[in-house]
Amino acid sequence: MTQQFKDYFSGASKDYSIYRPHYPSELFIYLASLSECHETAWDCATGTGQTAQSLSSLYKMVIATDASQTQLAQARHLLTEIENINFKIMPAENTDIESSSVDLITVSQALHWFDLEGFSVEVDRVLKPGGVLAVWAYDLMAITPAIDDVVSYLYHTVLDSYWPVERKMIENGYRDIAFPFNEIEVPVFQMKQQWDLSQLTGYLKTWSSIRRQLLTTGGGLVQSELNNISELWGPVERKRTITWPLVLKVWLKQAKKNPVTG
Repeated sequence: MTQQFKDYFSGASKDYSIYRPHYPSELFIYLASLSECHETAWDCATGTGQTAQSLSSLYKMVIATDASQTQLAQARHLLTEIENINFKIMPAENTDIESSSVDLITVSQALHWFDLEGFSVEVDRVLKPGGVLAVWAYDLMAITPAIDDVVSYLYHTVLDSYWPVERKMIENGYRDIAFPFNEIEVPVFQMKQQWDLSQLTGYLKTWSSIRRQLLTTGGGLVQSELNNISELWGPVERKRTITWPLVLKVWLKQAKKNPVTG
């Protein structure tokens, strides 16, 4: 049975589109290189459409689905000029995508919210033989050792009880996630941004745990740690390099053998 959709992000969809880091172009070039065909990609749980936008230059058609109407409306607004993205409000586990029609399925920073059994069945239904399933996520970033310590304390101590339990799957590097396809070894990718303090603060405030803590307590403890980061940062306009390692897992759906030729 498909679990009820848990929407932690619609309330911050605009900030999400502004402050979330961008995935490297090399990631999408690599994924496209695994596809035998480049007709259709399905970006599942597209959010504000960042991945769909990157795929649109590599595939003839991109189907971008999300269970959140607010997130999808923001994606449509941002990507209105890209004509080969088809936005649809649908859960990951039950879509109207044609069977055996998709060359590449992507899930970025969202797989941990899915009913994995239901999603696996849907992937098997819509993915072409020889098609690719790629999922990825990122956890805490690296800035400087001192700032990293404050961010770690904020994440693991101040906000510990405010994180949804599904977040543990990211912390575990998706190690326990498996699909009934052929998993392959993949290169290492990371995201890098040159941000000032306001951009970092904006990003941190997109965390679902911070927004839940603000609603519950008023956010005094969070603000105290943000102040500590500010003191360590230096001038607010100073740009620092921020790095997020990506956890990437890729599976190939094996083509069925011809019963005559093998």
